[in-house]
Amino acid sequence: MESSDSRKDLPPPPAIIPADVVKTELGPTYEQTKKAATPKRAPMTRRGFGAKGQKIQLLTNHFEVAVPKSNGHFYQYSVALFYEDGRPAEGKRIGRKVMDKVQETYDTELEGKQLAYDGERTMFTIGSLPHNKLEFTAVLEDVSLTRGGDNDSSRGNGSPSDSDQKRMKRAYHSKTIKVQISYATKIPVQAIAAVLQGQESEHFQEAVRVLDIILRQNAARQGCLLVRQSFFHNNPRNFVELGGGVMGCRGFHSSFRAAQNGLSLNIDVSTTMIVKPGPVVDFLIMNQNVRDPYHIDWTKAKRTLKNLRIKTNHSNTEYKITGLSEKSCREQTFSLNQRSGRVGDGEVQTIEVTVYDYFVNHRNMQLKYSADFPCINVGKPKRPSYFPLEISNHNGSLWQALRSSNYDADPTLRSSGISISPQFTQVEGRVLSAPRLKVGNGEDFFPRNGRWNFNNKKLVDPVKIEKWAIVNFSARCDIRYLCNNLMKCGDMKGMSISNPFEVFEETPQCRREPAPVRVEKMFEVIKSKLPGPPQFLLCILPERKNSEIYGPWKRKNLSELGIVTQCIAPTKVNDQYLTNVLLKINAKLGGMNSLLSTEHAPSIPLVSKRPTLILGMDVSHGSPGHSDVPSIAAVVSSRQWPLISRYRASVRTQSQKVEMIANLFKPVAGTAEDQGIIRESLVDFYSSSGKRKPEQIIIFRDGVSESQFSQVLNIELEQIIEACKFLDENWCPKFMVIIAQKNHHTKFFQSGSPDNVPPGTVIDNKVCHPRNNDFYMCAQAGMIGTTRPTHYHVLHDELGFSADDLQELVHSLSYVYQRSTTAVSLVAPVCYAHLAASQMAQFIKFDDLSDTSSSHGEVTIPGAVPVPELPRLHDNVSSSMFFC
Repeated sequence: MESSDSRKDLPPPPAIIPADVVKTELGPTYEQTKKAATPKRAPMTRRGFGAKGQKIQLLTNHFEVAVPKSNGHFYQYSVALFYEDGRPAEGKRIGRKVMDKVQETYDTELEGKQLAYDGERTMFTIGSLPHNKLEFTAVLEDVSLTRGGDNDSSRGNGSPSDSDQKRMKRAYHSKTIKVQISYATKIPVQAIAAVLQGQESEHFQEAVRVLDIILRQNAARQGCLLVRQSFFHNNPRNFVELGGGVMGCRGFHSSFRAAQNGLSLNIDVSTTMIVKPGPVVDFLIMNQNVRDPYHIDWTKAKRTLKNLRIKTNHSNTEYKITGLSEKSCREQTFSLNQRSGRVGDGEVQTIEVTVYDYFVNHRNMQLKYSADFPCINVGKPKRPSYFPLEISNHNGSLWQALRSSNYDADPTLRSSGISISPQFTQVEGRVLSAPRLKVGNGEDFFPRNGRWNFNNKKLVDPVKIEKWAIVNFSARCDIRYLCNNLMKCGDMKGMSISNPFEVFEETPQCRREPAPVRVEKMFEVIKSKLPGPPQFLLCILPERKNSEIYGPWKRKNLSELGIVTQCIAPTKVNDQYLTNVLLKINAKLGGMNSLLSTEHAPSIPLVSKRPTLILGMDVSHGSPGHSDVPSIAAVVSSRQWPLISRYRASVRTQSQKVEMIANLFKPVAGTAEDQGIIRESLVDFYSSSGKRKPEQIIIFRDGVSESQFSQVLNIELEQIIEACKFLDENWCPKFMVIIAQKNHHTKFFQSGSPDNVPPGTVIDNKVCHPRNNDFYMCAQAGMIGTTRPTHYHVLHDELGFSADDLQELVHSLSYVYQRSTTAVSLVAPVCYAHLAASQMAQFIKFDDLSDTSSSHGEVTIPGAVPVPELPRLHDNVSSSMFFC
């Protein structure tokens, strides 16, 4: 045995990672980042324009911007704000007021220059200021500002505020702020013109940022609420009740875009949710639809309130909620520093008091109901700062903050010589013909207006269902009626469906159990009564949306047992409903509902000539309020070439908020094994396509912004190439990379008509990029509201597609979505990637992780973060369209 002395010098033991946690890179590795920093691939230039389709004249929500031909510069300055005692004054509300005061007070010293201020630390002028360093003093009258700005929280060890009384006394007194302005750099205005002429310009984004800041400042001065690139006016017509204490507010998004037609301002309708002003407790009662505070679910309340802003009644000071106290107001204590009461004795004593006692006895405030409820925490994790619930109002200042804006009157825009046209930009679109589809009995037909149906038609490749059962989790449903009509509808569509072997009903005793227990007990009964594994299970859920049964049920079937399952929550059972259910079941079990005639022939340009793998890739992140849950990467890949309608999916978790897919290529050190996603896709394509390797790989990537294009080309594409080389060093497939964006603000309208643009409309001129290869497509029939097109960016093409052939392929891929009988707005592989990620996210209840994520951090190792790993799909279903 070793002595204790010898053990002292040993290194610490390695971190222990739980079995269900995997180490995932915090993003791209150092080597990958280095490659992206010195990119060897850049987005390709446009090779030509499309010509196919019927021409149509359209309007778009872009407004032409006239930029003066000038050799002038935007001058950038750093701004620092300080209180008289030298502490920094932070917060956008303070900054804008201070800089407006500087503009007003020191116009002569600024030589009449207009200041474009971003609300934080950066300012621009058109032409230089008289000196590289300037100092001013701004006095703000009758405003309530606190040290630390908008986010200033109470000081001390959990105390409501050690300087609270001082704040109350000075809350509406004048404030003196010192302003330091320092020259940083200059940006040539010509950078905008260069990009508009199709040239590269490293300063273009900075120049456009100046223009964006000018518009945001204009909106702020008019009293608008600013939310990222959107602004909202205070007009009663803009507000809509959404229920739960929340209102929808309609506003506008604005951003400058470089286009073939020149610089344009893209303005779009935008909506945000705001909370009704009033006491926090009233909001929670309304939000949770309960009778009184004693029925509030405080776990839900904690998530709902996080990051909302409140204003305290006693000091009229604004804070951001960071959480709730663990104990009630009458139990939660903090350390209070107070001076001895003896005359001349300056000694400070520290006493422990409860939050309730402090506000009632030390602050002489009446608290009617706060004692029994948690306190609002506006402090930091290690320095909490508590307020009783009833002295906090959630922010009503939004109502006063929203007003109209007027670009024409903006002095900064006028002084720059920039003018914005008040007219919509006219563009020419083309309407592509819908692709011909193949259904059962060799029948062909053309969709009309982006839609079709299976009335009096059979599925092109229907499955035969013989061994199946129905599982009912306490739903009120006429199962015999549902079953008979499902079989009858299936027969009309060419699907032979035998009678179910059994109907399994959940017992009343099980309904009170947690969802995973209910699922396990149901399967105990299923296994005891079925003679063998079923081909298929139809599951009837008790709730229409977000049933707790769904996740555990899917996990048990798809991961542990390899059984295909379809979940339903029927309310109105008719032929259309049953047809939609059968379309999903048929696709999941390996059948096909319809095919493109061009893939059946096969005659798709380029794709049908050489084995071609099509990938749809996406990363989904945690919903708002759950930003610390893992992100989920999904890659969907085509199979059984020359078909382009059959797909499978691989899904992985990765570090939260990481957009680049981390595990496309994942070699295991010291082995010849690759555990990456792409290998799975390549092996499946080879085995399902007659032992052929793909000679061409077309990648559709969703969810990335223009600033990330280089990373897609130089990190993700590089991983895919490495995965191919790892399988066969001599194998060199050709690649094509296309980005699909729905998160943009360009819309198209028919001039003089309220109708949406026709399905199949494509636009590749005027408002598209002046140099890069991009186009907009509205494949779907817009039924409600204004159709939002998909913006496709072709970053890389080694296949040699013409503009027409590529646009036809993209259009056709919007018609192979097996779940419905409509064209979809995104190519089907990307839609499937969304579905696969969403469904497998249900396998792990990530919501439980957000409150305990800090504990996971204790087992991290340098360069990695622990992330719960998704269970792998069972071999029986791993190549199925389980996500349909």
